[in-house]
Amino acid sequence: MFNFRTKLWSLCISKMQVTVGVPSNFYSLYHAALQLKQKNELGVYLLNLTVSDLLYLASLPLWLQYIFQDDDWRHREWLCQLCGFLLYENIYISIGFLCCISLDRYLAVVHPLRFTSLRSMKAAWLVSAVIWLKEIAVGVVFFRHKELSRDRTNQSVCFEHYPMQPWEFPINYYRFIIGFLFPLAILSISYLCVLRAVGRSAGTQPDQKMRIRQLVSSTILIFLVCFSPYHIFLLVRTLLERDCNFIAGIFNYYHLSLLLTTLNCVADPALYCFVSESARRGLYRAVFRPVAKILCCCRRRGNASPTNPATDSHEVATDENNGHPTVTLLTHTNLKWVLMYTPWPKKKVTHAIFHSEVSKVFAFITQVEV
Repeated sequence: MFNFRTKLWSLCISKMQVTVGVPSNFYSLYHAALQLKQKNELGVYLLNLTVSDLLYLASLPLWLQYIFQDDDWRHREWLCQLCGFLLYENIYISIGFLCCISLDRYLAVVHPLRFTSLRSMKAAWLVSAVIWLKEIAVGVVFFRHKELSRDRTNQSVCFEHYPMQPWEFPINYYRFIIGFLFPLAILSISYLCVLRAVGRSAGTQPDQKMRIRQLVSSTILIFLVCFSPYHIFLLVRTLLERDCNFIAGIFNYYHLSLLLTTLNCVADPALYCFVSESARRGLYRAVFRPVAKILCCCRRRGNASPTNPATDSHEVATDENNGHPTVTLLTHTNLKWVLMYTPWPKKKVTHAIFHSEVSKVFAFITQVEV
């Protein structure tokens, strides 16, 4: 049932989860511990979000095998139930803690002197426990039914049933209304209130305002990109699907929407970048800089052409005292990297600057040790 494009997208998303999601989430654990030492209740929610992501990533190898075997589960049923349970919990526990982060910032910005008890470490741990217990209880109800079924090609299908079973309808309505629409309302209201309060605040520093805006904006962006498509398709299937002919028409789109829910494992660690400047630099050095180096190297090799100076040009600046090269400028069609190096150790230099089109959106500028 998979087409080539769906498999290609599955491969790209899975590679991103492995190369970026796994190391960034382990780094997030470290930074969450630092937040907890500082008695920051936001660290409690970020820690739980990271734990949820890592639990899902532990099941990723089995899901990859399942996808590339064209939705044919070849392991025991209890493994299907376990992997499906971890996927389900990751979706709704992540949504729960994204709401907690948004509400925490709302209380901190809009009502800084009120509801202080709700922003304590004790309250954060209590709320976290309630979220875990609630979603685990719902997951147990959902996964008490048989999770392996046979499709019309006689393949073993895990986590999904084609067509949907009657017992799934009320659960799916619950997932859409309580698990998606209600959190969306919380995030949207919190987002608007925080932006309005930050805009009116005269005592908040501009960089603090920017960080608050980025945090709440990233929270709702992760929610919309990762979880909206899946829940829309889930509702459409629940309302219209009565036989396998319907799902055959939207199968690849539905699976891509399900894959998008797993991208939150990659996106969630980015929230740490807006908690502190040190977290942003550390996360970039630990995860994104090595990936950027690999991509840059691959692009240089792919685009290198000694007979086409417009594609790959080099300009070398030398030190006026000893003639050592200090700057190498590599210019490509879409991407410009300025790599600055020096023969002396322990000298801070700018590492990378993206080309003009890309830098309008992202500009990763860090101080590194060479």
